[in-house]
Amino acid sequence: MAKQTIADIDVAGKKVLMRVDFNVPLDKQGNITDDRRVRMAIPSIESVISRGGQVILMSHLGRPTPGEDNSKYSLKSAAEKLAEILGKPVAFAADTVGEDATAKVGELADGGVVVLENLRFEPGEKKGDAEFGAQLAAYADIYCNDAFGTCHRTDASMVAVPTAMGDKPKVVGFLVEKEIKYLTEAIGSPQRPFIAILGGAKVSDKIMVIKNLLGICDKVLIGGAMAYTFSLAKGGKVGKSLVEPDKVDLAKELIELGGDKLVLPVDTHCGDDFNSNCNKQVVKAGEIADDFEGLDIGPETAKLYADIVASAKTVIWNGPMGVFEMEPFDAGTKAVAQALADGDSISIIGGGDSASAIGQFGLADKVSHVSTGGGASLAMLEGKPFAAVDLLDEK
Repeated sequence: MAKQTIADIDVAGKKVLMRVDFNVPLDKQGNITDDRRVRMAIPSIESVISRGGQVILMSHLGRPTPGEDNSKYSLKSAAEKLAEILGKPVAFAADTVGEDATAKVGELADGGVVVLENLRFEPGEKKGDAEFGAQLAAYADIYCNDAFGTCHRTDASMVAVPTAMGDKPKVVGFLVEKEIKYLTEAIGSPQRPFIAILGGAKVSDKIMVIKNLLGICDKVLIGGAMAYTFSLAKGGKVGKSLVEPDKVDLAKELIELGGDKLVLPVDTHCGDDFNSNCNKQVVKAGEIADDFEGLDIGPETAKLYADIVASAKTVIWNGPMGVFEMEPFDAGTKAVAQALADGDSISIIGGGDSASAIGQFGLADKVSHVSTGGGASLAMLEGKPFAAVDLLDEK
């Protein structure tokens, strides 16, 4: 799946339409609370402007409703943050394919940057509309996809735009190049033992991932609330724990399919309420009292999982082991994170809550790769094709 990158293309004097992921968190005043996604796009942007190219940036932000007052989802704050990081002016267009965008794109000089308004202000974006895609494509000589977080989607900016570009260069940015390299190599030719750690609330969200990884991995470790559905499938007691009763048969099927590869918790850290000050107890898996709920893997499980991780050569982790935002129920997730940080494996964190957890524990720089796209990395772990990437030029 090796694709041409923005570094492979002569950009001097040319317009590069770059799809980035500026879907940053904002506070009530519209201020960016975490600029990591903007910063991660910088290498690709600087590669173009330092070589005399012109950059037109497009992204979505949040979930606006076309036609309504969506001012709180404006990308203006992202454009301002980008200007601050680059240390140079960045133009902002008040629309995407309207008069202002057309004018601002036309005014670009070599080394210049413009950010278009939120793509999702236009109904054609989510619909994957070919006409909207063609209007965007008409701005540029080169298309660059550097938005891994939306690579599993078929939005217009991801599929219709590169399709409309025809024979013009269609490449990946450095961020997407890195994501594809880590995830495809990990799945396609992993160093073994190859371990997957899967957490989160629902078996249903990760059923296809679990099935796919059971066919590839040496061990698949299960944590988070979905472990209680597996516990129910084994005839255990789960108290007030979050479960999916309608997915018990599915869990039974996975237990049978997984055999020794599928590793389930052996104990559970429980509370009688969802807060740090609740009454707590550690019980064997499947023995949760009626008025308690499971909130984390127990200490025995944490040690078991840490030991398995310590012996691994490749680890993929997607989903926390418990309620990591709340002490003391962060202990299981922290134990796994620390084992990853201390080990010498290729360690890939699959975005979302796992990325938040590894950041919270200050260990992000101790792992090989933290993905920027939770949904996209899950889709890749499922083995799904990515039309947005398949359309791009091969090396």
